[in-house]
Amino acid sequence: MRASLGYSSPSVNGSVTFASSSAPSLRLNLLDHFELWRDGRLIPLAVAIQRLLAFLALRRRPVGRLFAAGTLWMDSSERRSSGSLRSALWRLRAEGLDLVEATPTQVGLAPTVVVDLEEATTFAKALADRSATPLQEPLHAGPLTKDLLPDWYDDWVLIERERYRHIRLRALEALCERLTQEGRFALAIETGLAAVSTEPLRESAHRVLIMTHLAEGNLSEAIRQFRMLRDLLRTELGVEPLEDLAALVRS
Repeated sequence: MRASLGYSSPSVNGSVTFASSSAPSLRLNLLDHFELWRDGRLIPLAVAIQRLLAFLALRRRPVGRLFAAGTLWMDSSERRSSGSLRSALWRLRAEGLDLVEATPTQVGLAPTVVVDLEEATTFAKALADRSATPLQEPLHAGPLTKDLLPDWYDDWVLIERERYRHIRLRALEALCERLTQEGRFALAIETGLAAVSTEPLRESAHRVLIMTHLAEGNLSEAIRQFRMLRDLLRTELGVEPLEDLAALVRS
C-alpha cells in the first residue's frame, strides 16, 4: 500500500505488519484470534490473562482496577474479582512479560505493546479518506477481512467488534471504488466481494461491486449481483433494493 502507511506483506505468523525501523518486541493480535508474540515467538497464555490483555488493549487508556476486575470477573464478588486481577498481574510478572502498567488504582496496557487492531483501524480510516493518494501496491487478504475476536462473546468485545466491522466495511467499499477508478478490476472485485461477504445485506457493498462489473464491461455480472441482492433483501427483509441502484443496472 502507500509508503506513508508503511504497509507490508503478512509476516510469518500470518498477521499483517507495518514496516518500521525496528521490529516491535511485543505484538498483540486480536483480529481473527488472540495471539501474543514476543521477539517473533508465540507466547502461550492462560485464558484469564488473554482476557485481561484484550480488555486493556480495546481501551488502550488506563482504567480503574475495580472497573477492570468487575468487568472481567463480573460473576464474582468485588473482593474475589480484585483478587483474580492481582493473580493475573502476578502471573504476567512471573513470566517476565512487561505488558501491563499497574498502580494501586489503575491498570493499563504498556505503550510498548503493538496491537494489530490499532494498526488496522488506522489503515482502514486512511483508505476511507477519499483525498488520499492513489494506492501503489495491491491489497490482498489482510486486516480488513478479519473480525475482532470472533469466538469471544463478552459484551465488551461485542461492542468493539461491531464498531470495527463498520470501519472496515467503509474501508473495503472505498478501496473497491479506488481500485476500479485505477482500472485494477480483479483486485477491485476481490475487495468488493470481501465487503459483501462481511455484510451480505449491505446495499452499498453490492453497489460498489456492481459499479466495478459495469466499469469492466461485464453487464451480465452486474445484473447477476443485483439480482442476488434483490433476492436477499426480499427473503430476509421483505424489501426491494433502492430504486437508484435498480436504475443503474437498467441503464
